[in-house]
Amino acid sequence: MSDLRPGNLGPYALEGRIAVVTGGSSGIGAATVRRLAEHGARLVIGYNTGQDRAEALAGRLPGSGHLPIFRPATDSAALRTAAGQIEQRFGRVDVLVNAAGTTRAVPHGDLDAMDDETFDRILVTNVRGPFATIRAFLPLLRRGGDAVVVNISSFAALRGQGSSVPYAASKAALDTMGKSLARALAPHIRIIGIAPAGVDTDFIPGRTQEGFLRHIAQSPLKTICQPDEVAIAVLAAVTHLRLTTGSTILVDGGSHL
Repeated sequence: MSDLRPGNLGPYALEGRIAVVTGGSSGIGAATVRRLAEHGARLVIGYNTGQDRAEALAGRLPGSGHLPIFRPATDSAALRTAAGQIEQRFGRVDVLVNAAGTTRAVPHGDLDAMDDETFDRILVTNVRGPFATIRAFLPLLRRGGDAVVVNISSFAALRGQGSSVPYAASKAALDTMGKSLARALAPHIRIIGIAPAGVDTDFIPGRTQEGFLRHIAQSPLKTICQPDEVAIAVLAAVTHLRLTTGSTILVDGGSHL
């Protein structure tokens, strides 16, 4: 176990570390995979429907031994199977990034347009999914004695805005769950949230370009956030925020102002 006493804190070296990224085949997840691999980690690229993308990404990464793996967020049995495969291959997990998620663009005031099935799918994927993933991988995270879990949250959790009401609620729940788990799993596992706003991906079905650009124009930095900028924040949280746990860090271009 690393010594985290003041004076003994240095950057968390990624060389030789095992990092699992859920939702790792595209968007923020894929950008995070690339950044962690560049700094020496061996990557497990979790995918649900993006097997081809995950395999292609693994083949382009620096280093060797990267593993694409089927890891559906809503299937606890499949998560336990994936954890068993990773245990056989690597023996432990040092970094877990929960980047998998889902939503649907529905106006907040149109309650009838949000059907129960969509509401439940968003909550189960975005809240139970990360919880079940952490639960399945907990024995492997504890094995190294100095592990980090990063949950990809959203600016929507802070403002109650975003693509839909259940999406905002799910990310607020994810942040609160992060506080609970940070307390419960300390001192050997850190839990950190990264909350971007207005990321330039195709993650939100039905999002209009007009609305996206309007959001950017209203932010102080007036910048379109790219997936790689979120990945850099994840990297910084893992490697340098050694005494941070239970906190959610905004990557929002100052939108909260």
